[in-house]
Parts: sequence; C-alpha cells; structure tokens
Amino acid sequence: MEHVRDGDDVILRLDPGDKIHASIKSLTEHGISCASITSGIGRVRDIEIGFLDSNGIYQTVTHSGPMELLSTQGNLAPSPDGPFTHIHMLLSDNGHIVHGGHLFEATVHVVAEIHLRVLDPEIMNREKTQSQFVALNLCQQG
Repeated sequence: MEHVRDGDDVILRLDPGDKIHASIKSLTEHGISCASITSGIGRVRDIEIGFLDSNGIYQTVTHSGPMELLSTQGNLAPSPDGPFTHIHMLLSDNGHIVHGGHLFEATVHVVAEIHLRVLDPEIMNREKTQSQFVALNLCQQG
C-alpha cells in the first residue's frame, strides 16, 4: 500500500494481497482519521458483500474469484472501537454481470486505486445501535 496526500485529497494505491478495510483504516497511523471515500477502481477477490435487511441483520454473499472493482464510495470515521470504514462497491464478474452492496471483505487481486477526501474528525463518528448497523453520528459544529 502507498498513499500520497495533496491538501485534503488522498490517493491510495493498494497492491495484491492488501485488504480494503484494513488498508483504509491504517491511514489513521498517518493522521487521517476521518474521510469521505469518493471513488475507487481496480480488481479484487475473496469478496463478501451484502445488505442490511428490515430486521437489522446483514444478509451477505461471497465471491471468491477475481472481480473488476467498478466503483467505491463510503467513509472512514472514528468509533468507540477505533477507526470504522463504511464502504459500498459495485463489482463486475468475468461475464460482465454487476454485483454490489455493503462491503464486508475484499482482497486486492491486481490493484485498487482509491480517492479519499480528508474531513475534520470532529464532524462525525460512528455509534453502535441495537441492530448490526453502526450508525453515523453527525456532530454539531460551533
């Protein structure tokens, strides 16, 4: 993994074997604890994606083979348990069928190139709820 920061913009390059969530969370070691994930492309494998059902329980599906990473959005925010990433992805399999949803796990197969916009860590954090969902809490400013 390598990253470069220009003002509030961060470009992150992930290499084969890098885990998406862990890599983005590791930016906190470089003083980046709150950011909006605005885009991401690449090729990933060992993917688990899903959605939160009406009972507050995540329903997931796994894809072991490599898939093209078409789009990535989400955020990095502080939480009571440390840095928390909330990421959604669109992926395409080798038959050009698109899959998408909340990202639980993905490992870089070839490369992942991700753009983040750094935010003031005082504006948001994550809080546990009664369900599996970890809610975004927007903090009041001045």
